[in-house]
Amino acid sequence: MPVKPEILKRKTVARSRLFRADELHLRFANGEERIYEKLCTGGPGAVLVVPLLDKDTLLLVREYAAGIEDYHLAFPKGAIDQGETLMDAANRELKEEIGYGARELVFLKKVHLSPAYMEHGINIVLARDLYPERLEGDEPEPIEVESWPLADVSGLLQRDDVCEGRTLAALLLAQEWLKHHG
Repeated sequence: MPVKPEILKRKTVARSRLFRADELHLRFANGEERIYEKLCTGGPGAVLVVPLLDKDTLLLVREYAAGIEDYHLAFPKGAIDQGETLMDAANRELKEEIGYGARELVFLKKVHLSPAYMEHGINIVLARDLYPERLEGDEPEPIEVESWPLADVSGLLQRDDVCEGRTLAALLLAQEWLKHHG
């Protein structure tokens, strides 16, 4: 296992309402020194939920994404609030975004979209045994919920509006978990 580089200096070089960028001055085990920049997290984390309405049906949400300046289809997700557990956050996001709670929540994995320069990670949770319950969310407009047959994952992957890497990773992790745990 390689030896982690030594952090010689860390400083914040940019800050916005949502993001902070830090500069890291590093010395590697071989003596080489480099400066890296990274986007830093600001809170307790985030969660993405793969909801199964029943054993055969996925639920996804269509929301506006400012990064691509268009609507896309993805799994419900959101920030974990201060003092909230991961599973409480997963259930809250489900209730806010799709109008269901879950009796069974299974942690699948924490993934990082771009670990080379982003500290941000997201916890992926599978939700089963859903029941109707709606909470008021913070979305600027009503979210459209779309169901999709679990048997047609290949069709989902081919859709142009299914483009978020975290949703694609979550789908793979959920499929693998379901293969072994039904």
